[in-house]
Amino acid sequence: MKKKNIFALALAAALCLSLTACGGNSGNSGSSSPASGSNPGSSSAGSGAPAAEPTVVTVGVVGANNQQWDTVNELLAKENIKVELIEFAEYALPNNALDAGEIDLNAFQHKAYLNNEIEKMGYDLAVLGDTIVAPLSLYSDKITDVSQLKEGDKIAVPSDATNEGRCFKILESAGVLELDPSAGYMPELKDITSNPLNLEFVEVEASNTASLLPDVAAAFVNGAHAIDNGLKIDEAVYTEQVQPGSDNPYINIIACRTADLNNEVYVKVLEAYQSEETAQAIRDIYQGTYIPAF
Repeated sequence: MKKKNIFALALAAALCLSLTACGGNSGNSGSSSPASGSNPGSSSAGSGAPAAEPTVVTVGVVGANNQQWDTVNELLAKENIKVELIEFAEYALPNNALDAGEIDLNAFQHKAYLNNEIEKMGYDLAVLGDTIVAPLSLYSDKITDVSQLKEGDKIAVPSDATNEGRCFKILESAGVLELDPSAGYMPELKDITSNPLNLEFVEVEASNTASLLPDVAAAFVNGAHAIDNGLKIDEAVYTEQVQPGSDNPYINIIACRTADLNNEVYVKVLEAYQSEETAQAIRDIYQGTYIPAF
């Protein structure tokens, strides 16, 4: 009797082991231990090594409308490079961050602005390459033509020297002001030699000019801020006449630290930006508010 019990127990144990083994190889979702070689985290022969993380390049921008960089990133994917945009609220910030090494590149300013910042702040920065021209336009809730400006009207202008001077040049081209020719492309208030309407200029940070439209006769709004505020270039009272050629001081650029001018990764970023694919994206997205300048 004792021998029969031992035999029965042995048979039961063998049967149990056989069932467990069948369950482990069946793919049953109730099994807690996957079959050997089925672990998705394991490397099997011929599966290839994991893809390398992309090289990230941080680019400082101002304003939220930078969709052309999506096209740049699509082109850079084959180089395993990825641009990460760092958004700043004011023009005064991205050059400081770039010079301090907090970002790799920036793309928010024209050449005149960068040159003024270098001279004023001593930044060791340089132009990596041209990007766009963003015509500066005069917008208004009250008039539809500069001929409708009245005696003593107020006009909001960006407070930075280069863009304020640019506004004066535009008003001169519209026949509203006369300027001292010796002031070049960056005239100041003191360089206005004729102001027949005694216009008053309200100086505010560039990002705030659009918000003053209810309170002034008209306001100059930079391209990026115009887009941010839903302003369309065909609704402008007057728009700057874009000058062709790379010597135009108002061509926007990608800036880098001078020491990085030949950085291979940054050069690839520039090449992707200066592609026909990106140029077409700029035309399609911005409908003339930004114009490719390369």
